[in-house]
Amino acid sequence: MNSHPPLTIAIDGPSASGKSTVGELLAQRLGYLYFDTGVMYRAVTCVALSRGIPLTDEEHVARLAEQMQLDVLPPTVNDGRQNTVLADGSDITNALRGSDIDANVSLVSSYRDVRDAMVERQREIAHRGRVVMIGRDIGTVVLPHADLKIYLDGSVECRAERRYKENVARGDQTSYEEILRLMRLRDGLDMGRTTSPLRPAPDAHCVDTTTMSVGDVVAAIEQLLE
Repeated sequence: MNSHPPLTIAIDGPSASGKSTVGELLAQRLGYLYFDTGVMYRAVTCVALSRGIPLTDEEHVARLAEQMQLDVLPPTVNDGRQNTVLADGSDITNALRGSDIDANVSLVSSYRDVRDAMVERQREIAHRGRVVMIGRDIGTVVLPHADLKIYLDGSVECRAERRYKENVARGDQTSYEEILRLMRLRDGLDMGRTTSPLRPAPDAHCVDTTTMSVGDVVAAIEQLLE
């Protein structure tokens, strides 16, 4: 690969398009920090649900996002996780991929004050450089001047199948049909929201992962780096 790779790489895309797996592998290849910004919004959703905060109460949820202590660390447990997420000191990593989080995280992440609180933290990390950051608005909002922008996509049926297999491996018995329904709902919410809608940045390289293996996607990005 290029001896002077980009210092900031932004990877965006809808649920289960391959962002996490591809981003982590790419970061490992480059020796960069891998940072999945989506876990921040999932953490806010998880903590709000656990505390009985109505997710429709935008002001209350935003106040939680601003006040909670949130840390994203390299994996501290060898259970296949990509990060360890601490909320006010408690490890909530394994709770973040449940169907209840999937069903509600788009609403929480649509709140402007929640996004403002999270974006500020994300930019602080990115400014250190040597980072692969993934999410839904990295190339458009969080890091509009990122050195390289990638947008991963795929058919909703393929993406739902990937998420179903991930859930089965974790012991989650949510049906494929329910996952597909929730994913279509989330796609609509993510793409239709007023604040930071999901879309490719004008200068992003778009990759359709529907029929591609993880290795194929990583290879395609490596060609861009070359």
